[in-house]
Amino acid sequence: MSQTFKASDVASHNKADDLWIIVDEDVYDLTKFQDEHPGGKKILTRVAGKDASKQFWKYHNAGILKKYQKSLQVGSLDSKKPKVEAAKPEPAAAAPTPTKEAKKAVDDEAEALEPYGDLIPFADPSWYQGYHSPYFNESHAALRAEIREWVESDIEPYVTEWDEKKEVPREIFLEAGRRGYLAGLLGVHYPVEYTKNTVKSVPPEQWDLFHEMIVTDELSRVGSGGFVWNMIGGYGIGGPPLIKFGKKALKDRIMPGILSGEQRICLAITEPDAGSDVANLTCEAKLSEDGKHYIVNGEKKWITNGIWCDYFTTAVRTSDKGMNGVTLLLIERSFGGVSTRRMDCQGVWSSGTTYITFEDVKVPVENVLGKENQGFKVIMTNFNHERMGIIIQCLRFSRVCYEGYGNKRRTFGKKLIEHPVIRMKLAHMARQIEASYNWLENLIFQCQRMGETEAMLRLGGPIAGLKAQSTLCFEFCAREAAQIFGGLSYSRGGQGAKVERLYRDVRAYAIPGGSEEIMLDLSMRQSLRVAKMSGMKL
Repeated sequence: MSQTFKASDVASHNKADDLWIIVDEDVYDLTKFQDEHPGGKKILTRVAGKDASKQFWKYHNAGILKKYQKSLQVGSLDSKKPKVEAAKPEPAAAAPTPTKEAKKAVDDEAEALEPYGDLIPFADPSWYQGYHSPYFNESHAALRAEIREWVESDIEPYVTEWDEKKEVPREIFLEAGRRGYLAGLLGVHYPVEYTKNTVKSVPPEQWDLFHEMIVTDELSRVGSGGFVWNMIGGYGIGGPPLIKFGKKALKDRIMPGILSGEQRICLAITEPDAGSDVANLTCEAKLSEDGKHYIVNGEKKWITNGIWCDYFTTAVRTSDKGMNGVTLLLIERSFGGVSTRRMDCQGVWSSGTTYITFEDVKVPVENVLGKENQGFKVIMTNFNHERMGIIIQCLRFSRVCYEGYGNKRRTFGKKLIEHPVIRMKLAHMARQIEASYNWLENLIFQCQRMGETEAMLRLGGPIAGLKAQSTLCFEFCAREAAQIFGGLSYSRGGQGAKVERLYRDVRAYAIPGGSEEIMLDLSMRQSLRVAKMSGMKL
């Protein structure tokens, strides 16, 4: 049980060799911390034995408190009321596949789940706040609680530090593998045939695309595109082509190491002169005289996670017939001839953006994913999954910007939220977030109900449209949050750290996976093409 103190008890610890402070009714012993304090000892001496809440929140964010709370907190004031937490749902038990009638009854009922989180309006999806939803059940709530506990204790307090170092500790990625999260992020059934590490709160047979969404969404709450991309960027787009189109022997050899986090994979498509125009890539693969290997030569650019990867799901040219001459190969670093170097970019610093050079890399023909010269089809099936991941991240980042307005900051004698002009900004942010998120839920549901070919055809247009909508929403929310925070959002670290970082990350979402202009045009062309096939009358 945490020790309790009176304010007068804390007041007696007011010297350099015995220095306590109070922050939000919690008591901290900073005696040994003084030398580490970035602002120096004098600032701490001024608040020794006092309530330093106002001074703390003026310069720091919640991540700093979480980072040092375990090591420095010695108790709380006796006046502090105990925090009442919503009951955590029990993990769902495995259940048989329901009949159509039973499923309809459950869908019709759609009971609201217990409210969860801080309950700030629009800062979380509506199903977190006691709203009814046909998409989520207790297993989704249990997964959400499981991930959030891990993120808040082991990740969020350190994200700014990792971003500055441009790298996330390998142990974090390995832990995601041990927890079974990596295995659930490939847009397919939960692949128990390749891993023994399953998710604690969700039986593998119950895993669905909404569970996958929750993993990405909760990781994104830390407000760092670099961190999220480090964890699931290259993996989430490099892995699906292997598990869906790789030969069994190839998957049996490689998938276990990928799912455990012990080995890493990325997607290598973009080139210095070929971004969205995939059909014109030039990285070349020529078949050896004995027909057993491809010899690969060329370059790839802006490849997420590439500097750490063991495997590269690579688009190569095997014929001069445009999109009909593209093949997808799994290139292994161990083959030799693969060199990678880090690229310095505007945002997503800790994601490991990479320039790759392939020089006479000898790749066995068994490493073809799909069929020779039909790689473009494989790439197209992968785009929906990639773009959905971007959408989920963008909308959570938009919420992070929205909720960062800060009840603790005051201007002109009022809290920020008490100014009508600030509420108007928040209202415009909220309306875009909620409209986009409801579209997202609907598209995930459609992906879940449709077969892969049908989803690729019918949902390609809407997903492209929502990808553009979500990145525009993210950019709008990042800008408005920066206006609200003012100078705090212009300097790295401190109260505006998340907003400053996310503003740098905006372009990393607006361009990869298809730029906004191309997405909007594609959304119309693809949707009209499908509609004509379905008998549209126009």
